[in-house]
Amino acid sequence: MTREMGSRAREAARTVTRRPDFTARSLVPLGLFFGLALAFPFLPLGDRAEYLLQIAFFTLVAGVLALSWDILARSGQVSLAHAAFYGLGAYGFALLSKAMPWFLAMPLAAVLAGLISLILGAVTMRLSGMYFAIATLAFTEVVRTVIQNLPEPVAGGANGLLVPALLGGNARGQYFLAFGVLLFTALVSLAIRRSRLHHAFAAIRQGEETARVLGVSVVRYKLLAFFISSSLAALGGVLYAGKTFFINPLETFSLANSIAPLTTSIFGGLYTTLGPILGATVLRVAEELLHNSVKNGYLVVYGLVLMLSILWLPRGLMGLFKKGKQGGDL
Repeated sequence: MTREMGSRAREAARTVTRRPDFTARSLVPLGLFFGLALAFPFLPLGDRAEYLLQIAFFTLVAGVLALSWDILARSGQVSLAHAAFYGLGAYGFALLSKAMPWFLAMPLAAVLAGLISLILGAVTMRLSGMYFAIATLAFTEVVRTVIQNLPEPVAGGANGLLVPALLGGNARGQYFLAFGVLLFTALVSLAIRRSRLHHAFAAIRQGEETARVLGVSVVRYKLLAFFISSSLAALGGVLYAGKTFFINPLETFSLANSIAPLTTSIFGGLYTTLGPILGATVLRVAEELLHNSVKNGYLVVYGLVLMLSILWLPRGLMGLFKKGKQGGDL
């Protein structure tokens, strides 16, 4: 046992003191993705342009959710509360936009969701693994119940709430807004990777006790990861609310909105920037194709494809491009 702890301590020490392994060359695949995404609305999409633009919009939102969840997972926290902060962002925007312009309501809703996440993070700080996941799942249900039981004039109750359309409902403008949010999320992820914060997260993930011995402030870094992840997830909720014009507690705080970012990140490649984005793109397109070709039971086929892919690609899609250790990519 002592030998094992010593080995983990040495590995954690190397993790904390290691210089960020980040090069300009590694930005090329990510730059290619964003270049293609930026050009997409200008392609000759024909009669299906509106439909394809909508699919692309929600693909970008899925990328925001997956990457924001992955940022939290880098600190060793497997949360099932993503739906809570996604929903808080949606409802926060819906309520705040009644009193201020959308470009102020959007970031404020994200910050408020992030502040609420600090409360959850402080309460669950001593939990880990399955117990932490269950606690975060319970938090999501508590938030959903509270929102649902608020007076109807305030949050719409169980019937839901109308939301002002982002950018007046302009589909192309909304797409570029989602593009900007995903780009911002990617830049945050890259900034973390370039900083010592990345290695502090990795040290905590390997073992909190050894991280503390090495001088890493576990509580501070875990709360910071929670705040960043939850604020970004809330931005995804704002995009969803402003696109659909309508939100209700049952759908917005659905368990699927917590599970999807988790599975997408695993499928794309954990602890990377490109992996969750790539996973969201592939899975969202695959889901749409299956929905159009297999009308009945397409979710069963989708689930089987996802399960087999995760089994055959333990390091996700990023494992196909690099043979290094998981997390050593973008």
